[in-house]
Amino acid sequence: MKRYRNRQIWDFEHEVNMAAAYSNGVINDIEFLNRGVNGRKVVLGIDGGTTSTVCICMPLIPFAQPLPDPLPVLARAVAGCSNHNSVGESAARETLEQVMADALARSASTRSAVQAVCLSVSGVNHPTDQHRILNWLREIFPSHVRLFVQNDAVAALASGTMGKLHGCVLIAGTGTIAYGFTEDGREARAAGAGPVLGDWGSGYGIAAQALTAVIRAHDDRGLQTSLTRRILNILNLSSPDELIGWTYADPSWARIAALLPVVVSCADEGDPVANNILYDAVHELASSVKAVVERLELCGEDGKGPFPLVMVGGVLEANKRWDIGNEVMSCISKDFPGVLPIRPKVEPAVGAALLAWNFVMTQCHEEALER
Repeated sequence: MKRYRNRQIWDFEHEVNMAAAYSNGVINDIEFLNRGVNGRKVVLGIDGGTTSTVCICMPLIPFAQPLPDPLPVLARAVAGCSNHNSVGESAARETLEQVMADALARSASTRSAVQAVCLSVSGVNHPTDQHRILNWLREIFPSHVRLFVQNDAVAALASGTMGKLHGCVLIAGTGTIAYGFTEDGREARAAGAGPVLGDWGSGYGIAAQALTAVIRAHDDRGLQTSLTRRILNILNLSSPDELIGWTYADPSWARIAALLPVVVSCADEGDPVANNILYDAVHELASSVKAVVERLELCGEDGKGPFPLVMVGGVLEANKRWDIGNEVMSCISKDFPGVLPIRPKVEPAVGAALLAWNFVMTQCHEEALER
């Protein structure tokens, strides 16, 4: 572990170690100070998205024991966006390091107690992204810590399958992605390329289409819509012309996506333009899942085999009349009758922590067999 430039973030570790040493009467025992607080081993799971980043600290549960219900969570910390494509690499790193330090501080643990870290973050789209983040993590953590970097969709899948990488996950929040794994380790993805390349079906995509519809109606190039009045009211604007300045003053993904409830509300009230936008979103989300399922043959050769579909994100939540999640499921089940929808009972960061636990236990088992 190198001396990292943000070392002040980790100043709490000295106080944690000293307090534990005093309580155990081993204030001069350097070995005690280096192995972690009271010998308790922990894992970290991080879910890094475009809107927020969550870190969960969990104890390392013995492999022979069944996972307890509820899962033991020692601490939870929250920070802002950690997608390097959205805020830049430096800001993303700072956010990730701060949220990990906060979780360890709240659990009265230190980096020496960490056995594994699973960092699942949006924007990890290529092995080069993984390698770059892994190299940075190695500067922060001791050499014994096992490090794993994945796309945030992987943690979302694990939150529904309790740490098992099998099936498909559909995330539809600020952004959207469909990601799948087979039991033999093959993986595939669809969508998730960001707003410029068409994140249609996401909160951003839906809201962006709504803003476009307002401009088109104002220009007499499209149907008049109640979206105009509702969006102008909520943004405290007096004319659709002012939307141009509002949009480009800060075109951040989450800021645009925050208009999603307005679109759903207008659709609930029967606005045809808003309804068409949501129907388009349903089609886009369903097509992403279908692409992954077919590529990996998750449904078997006959197309009717069972597979889990984990559904995560605010876009998929039910509203008064509109339930985008159910509409998406209706589309998918027509093609794949064996689909098993799962609404996770734990958040994606817990899924990431379970992945870290699974990775550690699998590696320990393999090492034991080699002896």
